[in-house]
Amino acid sequence: MGRRKKKTAEEEVRDGLRRLAFGEIHDAVLLLFADESEILEKLGELDLFNVSEIKRPKGGGMEIKFFDRIRALEKLKDSKNETPAQPFGFYRALEESVKNARLAFDDDCDE
Repeated sequence: MGRRKKKTAEEEVRDGLRRLAFGEIHDAVLLLFADESEILEKLGELDLFNVSEIKRPKGGGMEIKFFDRIRALEKLKDSKNETPAQPFGFYRALEESVKNARLAFDDDCDE
């Protein structure tokens, strides 16, 4: 059996956003039409990841609110546009400062 690669926090966030944006709502709709005894039996098996809120008003029935798919898509798009931090950013900045110092030193020597 192969070992699974541990996901970074950014990968987990992107996976969650994908589930919100493209996930199924089938199980949540089943709740609307199921009897209370059926709900209690199947509740642990249902995928309700996309559900943000469930209410049972006093007058009867059920209200189910879902997370905003458009907002999840926008966040997903924004997360793909972000560039990962450069591991050697400090060293590149140091090299640039040395180059700039060298240029400034050369300019001073020419005068």
